This record gives sequence, structure tokens and C-alpha cells, in this order.
Amino acid sequence: MEIIEIRDINTPELEIYTALNEKQVKRIFEPAEGAFICESLRVIERAISAGYEPLSFFAVKEKVQEAVALAEGKNINIFTAEYEVMKELTGYSLTGGVLAALRRRPLASAREFINKKNKIVVMDDIENPTNVGAVFRSAAAMGADGVILTEGSADPLYRRAARVSMGNVFSIDWTYMKKEEITVFKESGFEVFALALSDDAERLGDTPYIGIEKKAVVLGNEDHGISDEIINMSDHIVMIPMENNVDSLNVAAASAVAFWEIFKY
Repeated sequence: MEIIEIRDINTPELEIYTALNEKQVKRIFEPAEGAFICESLRVIERAISAGYEPLSFFAVKEKVQEAVALAEGKNINIFTAEYEVMKELTGYSLTGGVLAALRRRPLASAREFINKKNKIVVMDDIENPTNVGAVFRSAAAMGADGVILTEGSADPLYRRAARVSMGNVFSIDWTYMKKEEITVFKESGFEVFALALSDDAERLGDTPYIGIEKKAVVLGNEDHGISDEIINMSDHIVMIPMENNVDSLNVAAASAVAFWEIFKY
């Protein structure tokens, strides 16, 4: 382990923090799994506890010892700088004063993933990283044991998504699937619940979903909702009853209500 004070913004080892955007960081080890940037001590600690390998740390001087503790036993660099210097180099304000670059892990196929799982959340092209992070937090809190995202969804390991989730993107299993792979749920004995506004939708809370061993709850895109191919494969179209002429909630808020009603039995 080496602590390196940053004096030169052109330090090659630092470019993962200063010169690459998140999509570029994601592809950094192609064809192998890439990397991602994680922010704040609590979130970084959860990532490491979940088995993600840290590649380096970048911390303000006041937080160096916390970074040292997280890097204990690992032969990696800890870069450090004054807060204003670090903010200038990275181009954004920091939460908690510590960043970490970590290696991604291989993801299971959808078919492999749902094996031995009973309560799964499906995000169908949820594009906003803030919403993705918030849904992960709700999923973890309400007892889901897995999250599957279609390929049009924001990356759960984007810095903002992981931070908004309070690190719960690391405490619950997840993977990606193609839309046409929704059939694996039916083949594996799941009942699929699509949260959508529809005239014939079932009102959540009217009928408890008792005796269903395997449940998958699908949440749709912030603009156009759930894709037709998934709607057509669903066993239940469900909606949250609302008052005061409100017809919908933000997908993150709606997710917590839906998970509570569907997963609690």
C-alpha cells in the first residue's frame, strides 16, 4: 500500500478518476469485466464487504486514514489531495471525501440468476440512475432477493445509483436480461406482476397475494412504462389506488408500495 499526494494532474494512475467518464470506466478492462467508481466511505465499505476488489482510492487528506483502513492488506495506491484540488480534478463535488475504483464482477444469465430465488424485482428500461438506486434500496428493504434489469436501464454501479441506494446495490444480487428473456420466469414457476396504469388493472391492497411461492414485480420506464412484450407475459397487471386526482407516482416511490403489498405474504 502506498499513499501518494497528488501534485501532478497528469499522473497516469489517476486518469480513472479524472479523465474517464463512467461508460469508459465500465469498459476499461475489455473484454473482461470493467471497473466502476464508488463514492463515500459507507458505500465503498459495503462494496468491499460484498467482494468487489478495490483497485485504488482517492481521498481528501482528512479522510486518508479511513481509506487506509479499507485498503488494509491490499497492495494498492491511495491518492490524496486537498478538497478543492480533488474537486477540480474530478469535476464534481464529493460525498464523504473518498472515492474508490473497483473491479466489476461477472454477471449470471437470467436463467441462472432466478434459480433458488423467490422474490425478484425487474426494472424495464429505468433510465435515471437516481431511480435505479432508490428502487434497489426499496427492494432490499422489502425483502426482495434479486433484481434484474433490462439492457436499457441505468447501470446500478454508476456512482449516483450506488450512492442513492445507500450501498444496497451491493447487498442484493442483480443481473441484466434481454426483454425476450422474460419467458424464463414463466418457465421457472414465477407469477409476474406488472405495475402499470390500465383500466383492468388489479388494485393493490384489495386482494392479498397469498400462496404464491415465486413472484416477480416489473417496474417500467419513467416515460413510456413497461414494454408490451413484458405486459403480455405478465400474470397480473396491478396499480396503486390513489386519491386527489393523482394518477401516478415516481417509479421509486411506487416501487416501495408495490413491493410491500406483493412481497409481504
